[in-house]
Amino acid sequence: MAHSGVRTSVRVVVAGDHGTGKSTLIASAASESFPENVPLVLPPTRLPADFYPDRVPVTIIDTSSSFENRGKLVEELKKADAVVLTYACDQPTTLSSLYTFWLHELRRLELKVPVIVVGCKLDLRDDHQPMSLEQVMSPIMQQFREIETCIECSAASLIQVPEVFYYAQKAVLHPTAPLFDQEMQTLKPRCIRALKRIFILCDQDMDGALSDAELNEFQVKCFNAPLQPAEIVGVKRVVQEKIPEGVNNLGLTLTGFLFLHALFIEKGRLETTWTVLRKFGYDDDIKLRDDYLPVSFKRAPDQSVEMTHDTVEFLRGVFSLFDIDNDGALRRSELDDLFSTAPESPWDEAPYKGAGEENALGGISLNGFLSEWALMTLLDPSRSLANLIYVGYAGDPASALCITRRRHIDRKKQQTERKVIHCYVFGPKNAGKSAILNSLIGRPFKGNYTSTTDECYTTNVVDQLKGNRKTLLLREIPEERVEKLLSSKDALAACDVAVFVYDSSDELSWKKTTELLVEVARHGEESGFGVPSLLVAAKDDLDPFPMSAQSSTKVSQEMGIEPAVPVSVKLGDLNSVFGRIIAAAEKPHLCIPETDVGRSKKQYREFVNRSLLVVSVGAAAVVVGMTAFRAYASRRNTSG
Repeated sequence: MAHSGVRTSVRVVVAGDHGTGKSTLIASAASESFPENVPLVLPPTRLPADFYPDRVPVTIIDTSSSFENRGKLVEELKKADAVVLTYACDQPTTLSSLYTFWLHELRRLELKVPVIVVGCKLDLRDDHQPMSLEQVMSPIMQQFREIETCIECSAASLIQVPEVFYYAQKAVLHPTAPLFDQEMQTLKPRCIRALKRIFILCDQDMDGALSDAELNEFQVKCFNAPLQPAEIVGVKRVVQEKIPEGVNNLGLTLTGFLFLHALFIEKGRLETTWTVLRKFGYDDDIKLRDDYLPVSFKRAPDQSVEMTHDTVEFLRGVFSLFDIDNDGALRRSELDDLFSTAPESPWDEAPYKGAGEENALGGISLNGFLSEWALMTLLDPSRSLANLIYVGYAGDPASALCITRRRHIDRKKQQTERKVIHCYVFGPKNAGKSAILNSLIGRPFKGNYTSTTDECYTTNVVDQLKGNRKTLLLREIPEERVEKLLSSKDALAACDVAVFVYDSSDELSWKKTTELLVEVARHGEESGFGVPSLLVAAKDDLDPFPMSAQSSTKVSQEMGIEPAVPVSVKLGDLNSVFGRIIAAAEKPHLCIPETDVGRSKKQYREFVNRSLLVVSVGAAAVVVGMTAFRAYASRRNTSG
């Protein structure tokens, strides 16, 4: 069990063949003596917090290997933080059973927990057994990497009994797998990235090395105790002997810092590296814990999250810092270096991969860089904030991002303050949606058609008149995904503008697009999340289908939106379509399409409201008249 990434208890399940000494092992560990009479299966046994140095209590669950108790065994195994598998040192068949049944069974159950293999009844083993524990277990551990430790013990002689559950607890609190690749005998990439970030944070003078004073400060922060001068000398000597570049005249280098941690892990001192990681806010997955990201992004469906001005300026500085060759773009190696202190590069997969503007060599421009951050902030603000901190943002996390005003308020105020415009792009297959998305990021036109089956994004900064700049996010909705999208009441809540693209040379494409327009408009009317909409007549370089202009004008007028915008991506004639999208978003009360049903309902509501107004005015007049009559009558009575 963990709270804010810090474990408050460890649950260990003991399993193995019948008669291997499971219950006796547990009872002797708890009582620190050899029990004479032990029940077949013990109730849960608790080792208190002060039993082991980490001061975390351990709950040990005994199990039965009988067939009739199979369901209970599986249930307990699935709740385990660690599993102890037992065999009897005097019964070789029980050891065989470990790798022919038990270890395969744990894999079948898809358990992702450390395993401790324990040989019980060491005092009964035949002394003439030729093979050592290491010789026996080494090939098994090669095959089953989930085995953390192997140990032999004797409850009768009280040999290495407490150590069994110490190793189980340690494997949970200080696991090897996230830190170290046993096969390659190297630190894992995510561990290296975290330690690099910690090194940079501790290198306060930014000279690329930890001085004696910086090392001491690091030691006090992590372990609450300073290093003596002789200890610092000793540490640096160990590093220099093994890896000369690990130390220079300024102090311990990053290479030396990483080497030290690899050395601790190889010597079984994983708690040292885990203590460092946890002091700097990392969880068991070597990501920042939730309590290090204490910002709530709870918001209404029609609100979004954006970066503040100061955050954008911070990212501009980061871009300049890593643009080593000053070419105005971050090459792949430069971007990898920028994110080398994050668990991984956040833009290596959809929907971020390839969503921003790149140059011919694959380098991402400043606009592309800032737009990718804007996209990540909108789709996953917690991830955006975490990555800001990973790359060096040191400000108040609560001030890094902001939640926008609700869209329905924007409509009432007839303006929006949003700097990031989220546009949904609808249209049938082969209408030209992807070509428009690609043109936003300067990707050249491709004549060959490839159907888009998954939603995808492109994003870029669009310059407006008077130096105004907005970030535009285009989200392509494939035709077959529309029904699923609109099955949610809040489907359009996150949308600032809806664009409907059709092939202007294909009448069927136009008909499908009008159907989509009506469908989306109806959803907006029913959900209360109607959005400004634009028609885009793509492939304007081809001959239009008969009556194309008349059909388009008729639908535009009937639904109360602007006429279709003709574009030809092939000829590079985009007709300011991206500026038009942003202009539509800036007037959120206009160009919201109306269906016949929606218009009738609106007219009915207006009629009812007018009627109520007339009634209320009439009632007010009656009240005024009655008041005047009473006053007149009162005066008559007084004068009489």
